[in-house]
Amino acid sequence: MRGILKFIKREPTLVIAAAAAIVSCCFVPPDAAYSGYVDFRTLALLYALMLVVAGLRKAGAFTHLAHLLIARAKTARGMGMLLVAMTFFSSMLITNDVALLTFVPFAVVLLGMTGRQRDLMYIVVLQTVAANLGSMLTPVGNPQNLYLYARYGLSAAEFFRITAPIWGLSLLLTLALCLLLPAAPLAVSLGEEPGVERKSLWLYLALFAVCLLSVFRVLPWPVMLAIVAAALLLLDRKMLLQADFLLLLTFVAFFVFAGNLARLPAVDALLRRALAGREYWTALAVSQVISNVPAALLLSGFTDNAPALLLGVDIGGLGTPIASLASLISLKLYAGSEGADTGRYLLLFTGVNVLLLALLSAARLLLN
Repeated sequence: MRGILKFIKREPTLVIAAAAAIVSCCFVPPDAAYSGYVDFRTLALLYALMLVVAGLRKAGAFTHLAHLLIARAKTARGMGMLLVAMTFFSSMLITNDVALLTFVPFAVVLLGMTGRQRDLMYIVVLQTVAANLGSMLTPVGNPQNLYLYARYGLSAAEFFRITAPIWGLSLLLTLALCLLLPAAPLAVSLGEEPGVERKSLWLYLALFAVCLLSVFRVLPWPVMLAIVAAALLLLDRKMLLQADFLLLLTFVAFFVFAGNLARLPAVDALLRRALAGREYWTALAVSQVISNVPAALLLSGFTDNAPALLLGVDIGGLGTPIASLASLISLKLYAGSEGADTGRYLLLFTGVNVLLLALLSAARLLLN
């Protein structure tokens, strides 16, 4: 029982999704139509990208890049801006959660080395914001983007036309918040530059290119998956297990739940009426409660307004700590640092997130 409770606490989204899927099966008994619920293209791309990004981390690509950039910092403000900027831009390609897993621990170590521990709370909050907002630009930046890009059959031009204006404003606002950091002089001594496994680096960069070709529909997803799997089976087979399989199961559970809801005429009609003209605000609100990935999976079955839903779940990653599951990663990493004050962190996190949520929502209204 203790083990079950521990699992529920660690994976609440999966447990809720599985419970919802099971209950929905009572109203729509399993049949042949279930096979059409699951978006296998999204699952295959998500799995392949997880493996590739894990391989790039293993090769030392991200720590090497961070070392090179931070070595050039001259002030505490400059160091903070670099840490936040690295998180913002990297999240576009390696996803928001991986960006935080990579650069928040780096910030913890670096600020401890330079005696700027007092700035850690604010920098981690900004890194979290940067990861959630920076990742919105590209289809591969986060799971909900990847799914919605495929679900609505958007072209690359259409996708960037929706996300680029808000992404650009997000960059300016995030960097503006960095200006509140002190401009105290800083002497950074990082020691020997970390090495990179060049063969692994080139392998995973090549596989990343293969994934991108599939994302932008140049290469069929079964071919992409076969290439990635064959390459890793031959050259780095242990990496085939370095994926978040529980996240993939969460997707499957929500696919089943949403598919069954859509087959209940009364529920389908009710949700479509509730969403009509309010897609953005509904997505924003639902994200605060169940996080933005499940919100995208659930709501996409009941609206054709892709732009509103996409921006609703992406901007909806701001707000509560559970609005984006990536935010829980940085909270956990900060809480484990020396002298952490989780209560003050949550207050600061909420203040910064609500401010940006309001500004970006206002900007979206003006753009519309």
